[in-house]
Amino acid sequence: MPAAEPTRRPILSRRGAFLAEDVTVQAPTTGNRIIAAINRDPLTAPHALRNDTVLAVVAAALAVALALLVDDGRRPDALGWALLLVSHVPLVWRRRRPVLVLLAVVACVFPYHFLGYAHTAGTQAAYVALYTVAVTGRALRTVLVGIGVITLSVGVMLTFSAHETLGLQKASGWVVAVLFLGVDVRFYRRYVTSIVERAERAERTREEEARRRVAEERLRIARDLHDLLAHSITLIGVQTSVAAHVLSADPERLDRETVAKALDDIAETCRSARGELRTTLEVLREHGPPEARGPLPGLDGLPDLAQAARLAGARVEQTVRIRHAPPAVGAAAYRIVQEALTNAVRHAGPDVSVRVELEERQGALQLSVSDDGTGPAPGGTPGFGLVGMRERARSVNGTLDAGPRPGGGFEVAAVLPLTTTGKRTG
Repeated sequence: MPAAEPTRRPILSRRGAFLAEDVTVQAPTTGNRIIAAINRDPLTAPHALRNDTVLAVVAAALAVALALLVDDGRRPDALGWALLLVSHVPLVWRRRRPVLVLLAVVACVFPYHFLGYAHTAGTQAAYVALYTVAVTGRALRTVLVGIGVITLSVGVMLTFSAHETLGLQKASGWVVAVLFLGVDVRFYRRYVTSIVERAERAERTREEEARRRVAEERLRIARDLHDLLAHSITLIGVQTSVAAHVLSADPERLDRETVAKALDDIAETCRSARGELRTTLEVLREHGPPEARGPLPGLDGLPDLAQAARLAGARVEQTVRIRHAPPAVGAAAYRIVQEALTNAVRHAGPDVSVRVELEERQGALQLSVSDDGTGPAPGGTPGFGLVGMRERARSVNGTLDAGPRPGGGFEVAAVLPLTTTGKRTG
C-alpha cells in the first residue's frame, strides 16, 4: 500500500485568522475502492460501458463453464450455444435501457430453457438484467417486472415438467432474492447519497461561517482603528495648534507653562493611543481565547473621553444615570461617544459646547451627544464616522440617528438594548 502523504489545509482559528494544519491522507485501499463502487450511482458511474462489457464477458464465460460442468439438462448444441452466448450480449447496455435489456435477455433465455438445455447456465444473464432493473428503477416498476418474470419462469417450468414443484420454488426464490438485493442496494445508495449531501452542506456552511467571521473580524478591526486614530489624531492636532499659537502669539512673552502643558497633553494622548493600538493589533498575533485581549472599554471610560475633549478646547457637560451595562453595550456606547466627541472637536468650530447624556429607560441605554457648533462644512467629503457609529449600535441590536439640530448644532442619539448580549466589539 502506498505510503501516506501529508497535506495541508486551511483551518480557521478562533480569531478569524487562517492557520495551516498538517493532515495525513491515506491512499485508498482495495476495500475502499470496492465500497466506493457499491455506493456509486450506476447511471452516472464512469467507464460504465467498459465495465459492463467486462461483466458480460465474465458472465458468458461462467455460463459456458456451468453448461459443461452442471448436469441439469441436455448439453447445448450449436443452437443452444448461440442462444446462451447471445443472451449475454445485451448486458453491455444494461445501465442505459435496463427494461429493454431484460426483455432481450428473456427473448434468448426462454427458447433456451424451452428446448431443455442446461438450465443453470441460462439463468446468469437473466439474474444480472433483473438486478439492474431493480437497482435502477422505482419500486412499482420492480414489482411489476418481478411478477412478470416469476410468471414467465413458472410457465417455462410447467411446460418443461408439470412435476417440478421444487424447481418452481427455487426459480421463484432466486427471482425474489435478486429483486430484494437490487432494491436493498438502491435504498442503501440513496441513504449514502443523502449522508454525503448533508456532509457537503455542513462543510459549505462551515466555510461560509468562516468567511463571515473573517469579514466581521476585519470590519471590527477597521472600526477600532478608525475610532482610535481619528480620536487621537484630532486631539493631537488641536493640542499642537494650541502650542503653536502660544509660541507665535508673543515671542517676547513666551508662556512656557502653557506650552509645557500642551506638550504634556500631546504626550499623554500619544501614550494612550499607543496602548489602545497595541491592544487592538494583538488580535492579529494571538490565537488564544477572546478573553486574552483584556477588558473592553466601557462606561467607566467616559470621564476620560470628556477630559480629553476639554483639553482640546471643548466645554463638555456629562450626565450619566446608569451604573451598569453589559460589556458589549458599554463598549458600543464608549465608541459612539468617542466618535461623537471627536467629530464635535473637529467640525463644530472653536469654543464649542457639548452635552453628553446617558440614562436607562425602558430596558435600554438612551445615549445623546449634542453640540451647539456649526457642524461639518457643506459639500465636504463624507468619512466613516457616522457609518462606524451605526455599525456599533447594530452590533448590539440597537439603533442610531445623527443629524443637525433644529436650533443649530449637531446631535447623535442612540438606543442600545440592555437585555441583549450583542457581539463583542472592541
